[in-house]
Amino acid sequence: MDMKMFDNVNEIVRDDLILTITKGSKLSIAASCFSMYAYKELKKQLENIDEFRFIFTSPTFIKDKAKKQKREFYIPRLNRENSLYGTEFEIKLRNEMTQKSIAKECADWIKRKAKFKSNTTGEYMSGFVNVVGKENTFTYMPINGFTTVDIGCERGNNSYNMVSRIANSESNSESKSFIELFYEIWNDKEKLQDVTSMVIENITTAYNENSPELIYFITLYYVFNEFLEINMKVCRYFIKSF
Repeated sequence: MDMKMFDNVNEIVRDDLILTITKGSKLSIAASCFSMYAYKELKKQLENIDEFRFIFTSPTFIKDKAKKQKREFYIPRLNRENSLYGTEFEIKLRNEMTQKSIAKECADWIKRKAKFKSNTTGEYMSGFVNVVGKENTFTYMPINGFTTVDIGCERGNNSYNMVSRIANSESNSESKSFIELFYEIWNDKEKLQDVTSMVIENITTAYNENSPELIYFITLYYVFNEFLEINMKVCRYFIKSF
């Protein structure tokens, strides 16, 4: 079958990825955010892949332009960056006190397997996941973020979360088109900036000596960010100082 649908209730994307990601696979993902808890769900499979490439579809971890950003753009960016430690819908996972070991494993894996780039433009990019194996090629779409909610492990606040899987075949080359699209964007230096070192640096802070305090302040941010007027630059500096 060239296409399959997942409602992320009866059939979830995570379970299918476990089957389609095989030894030697190459993954390319375009999504708004990356969570180490989504990595945890697929840790065994991701350890055996040859390549992992990730595009943040909106400006994330970029080094310039931050001073020009207005508050309404800066807060969503901070949310995307903090998603490394878990999104607001993964708070209960952070509370299991396993974040230090997960962060350490994830950071080590990123250093060996992964590369991250970020969209630096104001252009909209839709999210999808490509799995290129030795025998089969698949595309999952739409994918908003690489989180436990998006791959069907958590409900989040979605009324529904339908995802399609397209298989590349002689009669259907749509999956191949998404792979070509990804690499076309990946190699466009005017649109993307390499942020791998920033991802590693930020996720490493989750297992330093003060990681419990770091997670505590991040949790406070998610709980109170809608009610408090915060100077986001000061807040971010404070979090990074731990």
